[in-house]
Order: sequence, then C-alpha cells, then structure tokens
Amino acid sequence: METMIDEYTEAWNELTAPGGPFAMTEIEVRGVPMRVFDSAPPSMRFVWEMASGHGDADYVVFEDERFTYAQSDAIIKALAQHLVDDLGVRHGDRVAISMRNFPEWVFSYWAIVSIGAACVGMNAWWTTDEMKYGLSDSRPKVLICDTERVDRVTPILDELRHGDEGTPLHVITVRHDGELPADAARWEDMIDPSTAPATFPEVDLDPDDDACIFYTSGTTGFPKGAQLTHRGSVHNLLDLAFMAAVSAAAAKKVGAAAGTPDLSDDEQSAGSTQSVFMAPTPLFHVTANNCLLHPATISGARIVFMHKWDAGRALELIEREGVTNFSGVPTMSREMLMHPDWSTRDTSTVLGMGGGGAPLQPDLVDKIDKSLTKGAPSTGYGLTETHGIVTANSGSMYTAKPSSCGRVVPVLDSKLINDAGEEVTEPGERGELCVRGSVVIKGYLNRAEATADAIRDGWFRTGDIATIDDDGFVFIVDRAKDMVLRGGENVYCSEVEAVIYEHPDVAEAAAFGVPDDRLGEVVGVAIVRSPGSTLDDAGLTEFLTGRLSKFKIPERIWFMDDALPRNANGKFLKRELRDTLIG
Repeated sequence: METMIDEYTEAWNELTAPGGPFAMTEIEVRGVPMRVFDSAPPSMRFVWEMASGHGDADYVVFEDERFTYAQSDAIIKALAQHLVDDLGVRHGDRVAISMRNFPEWVFSYWAIVSIGAACVGMNAWWTTDEMKYGLSDSRPKVLICDTERVDRVTPILDELRHGDEGTPLHVITVRHDGELPADAARWEDMIDPSTAPATFPEVDLDPDDDACIFYTSGTTGFPKGAQLTHRGSVHNLLDLAFMAAVSAAAAKKVGAAAGTPDLSDDEQSAGSTQSVFMAPTPLFHVTANNCLLHPATISGARIVFMHKWDAGRALELIEREGVTNFSGVPTMSREMLMHPDWSTRDTSTVLGMGGGGAPLQPDLVDKIDKSLTKGAPSTGYGLTETHGIVTANSGSMYTAKPSSCGRVVPVLDSKLINDAGEEVTEPGERGELCVRGSVVIKGYLNRAEATADAIRDGWFRTGDIATIDDDGFVFIVDRAKDMVLRGGENVYCSEVEAVIYEHPDVAEAAAFGVPDDRLGEVVGVAIVRSPGSTLDDAGLTEFLTGRLSKFKIPERIWFMDDALPRNANGKFLKRELRDTLIG
C-alpha cells in the first residue's frame, strides 16, 4: 500500500509539474484565487469544434438510432443558425431543454453553448407547476422539448409568453406528432442539416459566461439554478482527464517496480479502438452531461443512451455496442450484477464500471472488481455546484481504499470545518467538506442570498460530512442532513446501508431517521430482498450484530415488495419513502 501511494503521489507531481501536460497557473477570478490548467480550452464551443474533427466515427447511439460526429456537427450548426437568425438568440440569452436523453438533447446542448447562450437543463420529471417555476426563474428565449413535456407546458405557455417582462418564449418540439401549441414549430421542420453553415455565428465568449443552468434538487423549498460557466465546465473536463491519467501512470509505475511486463501488442491494439460510454442517467444533471458527455465527446468516443433505465436492456446494449465505460448511480451497477442476464451477456469489453451521485458501498466495489473480465471499479464524488467531480478513485487505489472517493482534484483547495466554522486539521477527524477553485459555480441564478450562504470568500460548503486521511484521500461519511441523531449519538445512514448491503439477500436498502419519543430518533430502513429470499427482521438484526454498534442497528425495518422510489438520477427518495412508511 505504501509503495502504491508513493507511486501515485509521484505520478501526480510529474503530471502537474511546470511544463507537464497538466501544469497550472494561479489567477484571480471574481476576487478569488484559483488554479487553472495552462492547456485549458477557452470555451465549450472550442471543445465541440475540436471534437467535430472525428468525422465519420460514431458519436451518439440512442437505442437503434446512430449518428456520426460529422452528421451531428451538421445538425448542431443548423440549429445554431436557426436559433440566432430566426429566433433572435444572442450572447447571454438562455435556451431551455426539457426532454429524455434523446439525441436532440446532445445536439441542442452543443448548439446553445456554441452561440454564447446558456443551456437551461430542465428536470424531465418536473410537473407543469415545476416547469412553470423553472421557466419563470430562468426566462429562456426558447424551449426545446419532447412530446411528454409539450403536454405539460402547453397550459402555461400564454402566461410564460406574456409575463411581467414581456419576454417571448419560442417552442421547438422534438419527436412530437400531436397538435402544436400556438407559435410552436417542429424540430424536423426547422432544422435542415443539408443547409448547415460551415462555421458557428461569431460571438465573443468569456470563460466566465454561463454555459449551463442546472437546477439543484435541494432538501427544502424551490430548486436553485446553479450557474455553470465555460471555465468551470472545461476544468471539470480536464480534471476527469487528469484523474484517469494519474491512475494509469501510477499503475504503470507500480507494475514496473514489480517487474510486470508492458501491454502486449494485442492489448495495445485493442486500446486504440474507439471507447464506448454508456450514459444511463439524465443529461440534465452534471453526472451524465459534464462527466460523461463532455469527456466522451472530446475523446472521440461513442456514447450510448437508453429510452429509460432497464438493467436487462443495458446489458444487451453493452454487448451489442462493446461498451467500455459504464457510469451510473450505484444501484444501476448493482442491478446489472444481480440480473440473470449478467452471466449470459458478453461484458468483456467493460474496462470501467462505477459512477457517482451516491457512494459505492465497499461490497459493491469488491463485486465489480471480481465480476469484470479486464476492468476495474471507479467512483467520483462531486456536486452540481462544482460542475462535476471533486474527487475520483479508480483501479488498484480504489480496491485498496474502497471506502474512499479519492483525492481532491488538483484545481481545488479543500478543508474540513466543524459546526463552529473552524477548520478541522487532525487526520481522520470529521467535518463538513468545503472546496474553493475554478470549478465552483458562479452562483445561484436570482438567489443572491443563497449564493452568499453557500459560497463564502470563494469557499463552497458541500453539506457533506467527510474525513481526510494521511494520504489525502477523502472519505464521505454522510450528508450533513442525512444523519440520524439517536439519543445524542450521530448515526450516518450511508454507513448503515453499506453494512446492510453486505448481506447477499439485500437488493436495495435505504436508511433514515424515525421519530422516537424517548431518543428523538431511531434508525429505520426499507429493504428490497433478492428474489426468493426469506430474510426477516430477526435475520437482518442477527447479521448486523457485531458488524455495527448496537445503537446503529435499525430498530424499524420494512421489507418492500416493490422497488424503492427514486428520482430521475436514480437516487432513492428517502423523504418520500419515510413519509409513506411513517406518515
């Protein structure tokens, strides 16, 4: 382990050294000191312009549809021209997208950011009232939406079009055969790739221009529109590249020290083929958009989308497309590994399986490591407010430290603070994780007070309780608000869930606090058992005894017949679950 850490640190220092591929310079932005990569592209428009050179390589696969980079470039430029010339979208305006992970989501995104507008990624699960809130808050000039969202937004279009500011709202419908709302147009009638211009309209982009507005789900009240910039998006992309590079470089050093031979010619040849990413989570979150779409695009990879999540269909597409990288929420990886088709489908191409959105429990790290033919587990920790990842961990470092989400990316400063706001400096001591740097968002749209509360002197308070070990590896203990206070003892739900998942009969588990007259709260858990299991309260309690302290063992247990409720990104809806079970 010590040798592995030393090699990892050496590789890190070499990659970030002056003149190295990830060398950095410190600058000041909005009065905040931050590090930026010397090699950073100036904007996301520049990223697409570089990626479009991949030409006839496959780019987007949606179920049985397929688009090359060249075909996508023509569609994107045709849409960009339509937005500017016909709908009057200008630098600094906003364009909203509300749809499933259709190819049109991808095309719309690149067109919007390339003309200097901000893409408002709307949650596709939003109701009519929620759509009204998001559209009223962001005030886009154009809404691009699929047929399901057309039906939801139609009742409020007149009100949105004739609001206090008199801002017009143009609507472009995608895959919609029904009746059009007034003043709306169909995508296929407006976008003609055969007439696409060779270049995008001229625009003077600043690195701190808004590239995206993504709405955070939050725990209370209305969601907040996080302002993601070109600079932040570009640096998250390079952070992802760096974390992959440092892991590979460290592995090579460890292998050389152990006398392990280099890759064979066959392996090197296999490594030169096109990477294939599967994106099972929604594009209106940074997990799929910033951490999958962006790196897949710049590297010339193929990216595979599904109409909706289904583990069996995912395995079918992995086999058909030769998927090399799967990144979803942990429940998706677990469902695939437990699916009866796992043993019959060819998953030998998968080199990485993991993701973010929630911690991978240690047992799942081990299951992935043992289940992949050539690949390894990986994870990342991050937030909308950091454009994507704060940390990443993969390969041998991850299996060595399966409870850690990795080291903090090089462009971020980090610290832990206690309840009094004082910095925690002792290794292993818990505190709220705070970060500062070039991937922290500009702020929350129209929410100056919320911005000031979340970002203080450039430091963003994540709301997550963590520890950092002597090697600089971060361990997320739990959400600050996802904790049970039992008779004065803190019980972290993720810790309880991780141990429960070690039981072979548990398919899904979600722990939460249950009100108690004597103790204030006790631990409760909702469980979905594996098919055929007869696990009961007594069996689970017996299993947990000795693995968890007595006060952490759930005192209320519900065995559910149906899958636990989740949000659009695959996370369990604990508040909804708790309200249903205990009122």
